[in-house]
Amino acid sequence: MLSAYRALAAQFPPLGMARKDGLLCAGGDLAPARVLAAYSLGIFPWYEQGLPVLWWSPDPRCIMPLESFHLPERSRRALRQKAFTITLDAAFGRVIRACAAPRKKSAGTWIIPEMIRAYSRLFDLGYAHSVEVWDGENLAGGLYGIALGKAFFGESMFHAVPEASRAALAALVSLLRLRGATLLDCQQETPHIMQMGGCTVPRPHFLSLLQEALERPAGEDKTQAFPWHPWEKAYVYSAESGSWAAKS
Repeated sequence: MLSAYRALAAQFPPLGMARKDGLLCAGGDLAPARVLAAYSLGIFPWYEQGLPVLWWSPDPRCIMPLESFHLPERSRRALRQKAFTITLDAAFGRVIRACAAPRKKSAGTWIIPEMIRAYSRLFDLGYAHSVEVWDGENLAGGLYGIALGKAFFGESMFHAVPEASRAALAALVSLLRLRGATLLDCQQETPHIMQMGGCTVPRPHFLSLLQEALERPAGEDKTQAFPWHPWEKAYVYSAESGSWAAKS
């Protein structure tokens, strides 16, 4: 119910109360309605095993302007030579588990089993999505995130083959452009993202972009349970053209 969603959104403190590191509050659960309410406010969960759910709203916020995205020349050359196959929502579970695997520079992970279950539930409901990059029959890389309105909130990416995560991000940007998206949220600055056109913006500016991205079309039924609909179309990626098309 829309009233229930609004009640959950109202439980979060004002974003101005967040600490300098972006931590806003702790507690609650990862029920789909609560997680979606959080994203609609510019808040996301991020915590470790043994802690309560921690909710964050960094200031500044890292975004990827879709018109600014670009691949480094070295990556473009490598991808032209590599015959990756790219799919959408074909292996969400495998992608999120691969993203959860410990990295070389960090033994831990914030994508704990509770997070995997929560985002898998959001995938089942049509709000979470994955982009997969295949090297033959092997999953070479990918990413996942949440789609609301004209916004996509990137959560994590991984690669098992060089350049596979960049291929996944390039494919996501192409898909978001096709869908008329206006905001790709990257949450926090990383060298990987900044190298491809990412930037940081003050929280008020991010919230303005978010409000615009979540604005409901004129004439839409305002009594819907949520202000956004899951993606209704399926898409296929063409390596030859480097773009997506709606699946017939």
